[in-house]
Amino acid sequence: MILNLPNILAFLRLLMAPLLLWLLVGREGEFLQGIHESWLNYFAALVFVLASVTDFFDGYIARMFNQITTLGKIIDPLADKMLTLAAFLGLVVLGRADVWAIFLILSREFFITGLRVMAVGEGRDVSSSMAGKIKTVSQMIAIGFLIMDWPGGTLLLWIAVAITLFSGYEYIRDYAKGR
Repeated sequence: MILNLPNILAFLRLLMAPLLLWLLVGREGEFLQGIHESWLNYFAALVFVLASVTDFFDGYIARMFNQITTLGKIIDPLADKMLTLAAFLGLVVLGRADVWAIFLILSREFFITGLRVMAVGEGRDVSSSMAGKIKTVSQMIAIGFLIMDWPGGTLLLWIAVAITLFSGYEYIRDYAKGR
């Protein structure tokens, strides 16, 4: 069944990505004008947390109830990338994230996504590694801190960069070894 709960949650995450970006970069627009910056941070953080929670639950439900679909295998990572892209672009526009850190993260994401597409074409398993899962969590924590403009956000972002690059190295190593 294509429209199962995990796929609906992934579609919701797809919709939350542009909403998050709008809350971060649309602050000068007519609709958001006059809302205090701290409230916009809270709303953006809420959208990000809700979207992140759907990421956890769509995968959990799909595995627990055997609802893994081809559509889900496509839209789940797409929704993840759209969400992090929206957050990172918004944070760069706000001046809260170092553009080089974001460049390194996004370059890794594009490269590894292409590598994973090639691996799928060769019939290889492209399930997320533990390093890939830790990468996602580290990015989410850094994004949360940066959205809220909390101290330590920049340090957390650079830690996420290091983990992101390491997990990318693991994907490349495993691909080269034929795994």
